[in-house]
Amino acid sequence: MKVLIEYKDLINLYTKGKAPKLKLPNDVVDKFFAAIQKIEAAVDIHDLWKSPSLRFKKMKGYANRYSLRLTSKYRLETEIKWLDKSQITGEFLIRAISVHYGD
Repeated sequence: MKVLIEYKDLINLYTKGKAPKLKLPNDVVDKFFAAIQKIEAAVDIHDLWKSPSLRFKKMKGYANRYSLRLTSKYRLETEIKWLDKSQITGEFLIRAISVHYGD
């Protein structure tokens, strides 16, 4: 699936491997790249649900916002622009890396 990144700091992290304003631990940066690779490699949404380590879930209170676990403390927040009515394939817009306080 296609991945889009809109925010400057996340673009810098993705293209340069660092973003001084984000101040993320190295393991979170590594997991960020791994999560992006998993999204890009996914044929459809079911491929992400099949990976229990991602804990790919819909976020409450949002129409199309989902989170993927990077570490026990950090989540990757995305929005999905669905490309079909059955919501199987879509474009992922990376929104943020956020701190998560519990599962």
